Amino acid sequence: MKPHGTNKFSLITNIIAMSLFAAMAMPLASSAQEEKKEHHHYKLVDIGTLGGPNSFFSGPELPILNNRGTFAIIANTPTTNPNPGCFLGLNPPDCFVEHAAVWDNATLTDLGVLPGGANSQTTSISASGLIDGFSENGLIDPQTGQQEIVAVLFESHKTIDLGTLQGGTESLATNLNSRGQVTGFSNNDVSDPFSIVGFPTQTRTFLWQNGVMKDLGTLGGPDAVPNAMNERGQIAGFSYTNTSASTNCAWPLTTAPFLWENDKMHDLGTLGGTCGYALWINQRGQVVGTSNLAGDASHHAFVWGDGKMTDVGTLGGNNSEGDWMSDSGYVVGRADVPGSQSHHGYRWTDGVMTDLGTVTPWPCSTALSVNNQGQVVGETGICGVGGGPAFFSEQGEPMVDVNTLIVPVSDIEVISEFNINDRGEIAGQGVLPNGDVHAVLLIPCDENHSDVESCDYEPVDAATTSVIRPALSTQVSVAAATKAKLSPAEVMARFRSLMVSRNRRFGAAPNN
Repeated sequence: MKPHGTNKFSLITNIIAMSLFAAMAMPLASSAQEEKKEHHHYKLVDIGTLGGPNSFFSGPELPILNNRGTFAIIANTPTTNPNPGCFLGLNPPDCFVEHAAVWDNATLTDLGVLPGGANSQTTSISASGLIDGFSENGLIDPQTGQQEIVAVLFESHKTIDLGTLQGGTESLATNLNSRGQVTGFSNNDVSDPFSIVGFPTQTRTFLWQNGVMKDLGTLGGPDAVPNAMNERGQIAGFSYTNTSASTNCAWPLTTAPFLWENDKMHDLGTLGGTCGYALWINQRGQVVGTSNLAGDASHHAFVWGDGKMTDVGTLGGNNSEGDWMSDSGYVVGRADVPGSQSHHGYRWTDGVMTDLGTVTPWPCSTALSVNNQGQVVGETGICGVGGGPAFFSEQGEPMVDVNTLIVPVSDIEVISEFNINDRGEIAGQGVLPNGDVHAVLLIPCDENHSDVESCDYEPVDAATTSVIRPALSTQVSVAAATKAKLSPAEVMARFRSLMVSRNRRFGAAPNN
């Protein structure tokens, strides 16, 4: 999903995407009035940049927008990146220095970088507004010969270096809570040819609090990586379980989802297969992830809670994945549909999976975030490539192109939505007419936002058919690059965006 949240695809892939797009877009003029649903209008706020052309955010499956409306982003500065080859630690270079930044009270603030470093990035934000991420520190990693990056906490206008585990050279913060606890991963100095993220040494989960970084161990194998943390300090992720090679997992060794609590890492098991991982944990301690079924020929989303793992099921196809779960019990992700290679975004609650459909003419969709009211946002596009508009769904109704809800009409095409908070505000990413990418905030014109300037408070009929603008046909390769998802059998979504799909140092995990 970007730069900063997505794959960069080859020229061949983009040409294919353009061809498919052109073929699908031709009949749109006669179908623009299909299946209209009534919704609130949204106002689009362009978050802007720090002087360079682009701004982005981390994710998906990361909290980057809290209920206060504070939005953690990454933004280009006007400064040329001084690293050889414009190298950046976790994304393909665009040759501009980028800094962690935060949007709060209509103001974008540069969060800075560690002394000696040039680039920094946000990862997630807590309910109270604490932000974590990484920063270059001005040193060269002796293991890779490239700029070191280390986990940081942005607090009270300070960039706090969280360091690394003993013997390590680099680290990354992946989540935090309002208590100031930060989790992430770090390498150490123990040789590991099977590192989950591509280090030459072991990759271990850490918990940082009160200035101390602690190794949380593994489930028996050499590596473990965290994906989410809640306000109670519970951590969910996945770990190698042994040192035996596996041909059934997305990684070289067998993996299992874990829950860390009460100073212990617990193996959550699987749905009968040999591999699984956890992506999200809500404030009730319920964990969402994906697991292989018996025989390892397919995989399903799961919800774990009270010591029991529940199979979320599919929409009639073979596979499904879980991306997010609200505290109120809504689960979202994507699931295969029968009779095709397509997958649709879904909303699951109380054992019932609802197909949210697609936005015509795009054949695939993925739900990425849901709030406690059950409002869902996500992505659409060509299966395995992306390229369609961001979507919105509420009350389990079929999704609509979110761009049809925006008033006044914007020249920014919203292509990704990674978070929706409990006030209905949406963290998104849009493409400008010139091809630049900006972080955007969508504010609903509703009773919770009664005095927003330029808001249209009349309800709107929004179509489930995408409104293709003339400029979008030239932007689809950009949109595909900023929205593409790996196949269901590949590495889980967090590292798709944070590492696998962007990071040239950590590299991609093998296909399952």
